[in-house]
Amino acid sequence: MEGLTIGQLAARLGVPVRTVRFWSDAGLVEPPPRSAGGFRLYDAAAVARLDLVRTLRELGLGLPAIRELLARRRTVAEVAAEHVHALDAEIRLLRLRRTLLQHVSTASTTEEMRIVSDLARLSARERQRVIDEFVDRTFAELPADAPGIGIAAGMRTLPAELPEDPAPEQVAAWLELASLVADPSFGARAREMAVAGAGATPEDPDATGVDAGRMQTLGRQALVGGVAPGSPAAERLVAELLDDGRAGTPDRRTALADRLATFTDARVERYWQLLGVLNGWAPFEPSVPAVEWWIAALRAR
Repeated sequence: MEGLTIGQLAARLGVPVRTVRFWSDAGLVEPPPRSAGGFRLYDAAAVARLDLVRTLRELGLGLPAIRELLARRRTVAEVAAEHVHALDAEIRLLRLRRTLLQHVSTASTTEEMRIVSDLARLSARERQRVIDEFVDRTFAELPADAPGIGIAAGMRTLPAELPEDPAPEQVAAWLELASLVADPSFGARAREMAVAGAGATPEDPDATGVDAGRMQTLGRQALVGGVAPGSPAAERLVAELLDDGRAGTPDRRTALADRLATFTDARVERYWQLLGVLNGWAPFEPSVPAVEWWIAALRAR
């Protein structure tokens, strides 16, 4: 075959002339000889080589990978396997972005739209970094052996990757979680709970002196029954909880209410619920409403 000019080769490959010139100048083929008129002439070997380059580019391979293939430093199988892995990751990301962006139409504020947009651009590693930075910022300089520091390790627990086609509740959980960790007051509250936990003594770690399970059961019963804090029925429950036949001394009631308030926050409990949705954990019944009822009941008198 006589040599082809760059225009003829471009037509044969179905690519612009500038593309052939770029590939040639990038060293993907040996520098072609030139005609008497100064035109590049590509022989059969160059045509076959650039035809392979075009095919690999259409498959999405970058020039560095193609150059290694042509130099026989890597096999086609190795490059193809790596490219399949990269494509799978890109497909997962695109599916997540599609699902997230569907939420833009339902966002009611500019801030919600910004959060959706930001999350749509984040990789799994970047999403984990958002949480890690929140935890590091919130629990900075707390002793590693502090009893309350365990909350920090738990708060880092995110799934390695969202499902390829995340459920709407998982997407909603991500959006809510992102808003939560961006709120400085939430971080301050979580730190306050950890610091208070660090101050507990081994002899009396919670200073409540009551059965937490029993307290939850009685508190939930009170909520279901519409028992108002401060009512005679509420006072009977207080006496039953404190197990002294009376309503408890004012000091004990105040101390217990304050202690419960220190370690009770609906947003912190919500954080664990959101992690549960993302990780596929079994849902749990919220404990905060019952504890808040007890706080109000203990302070009512």
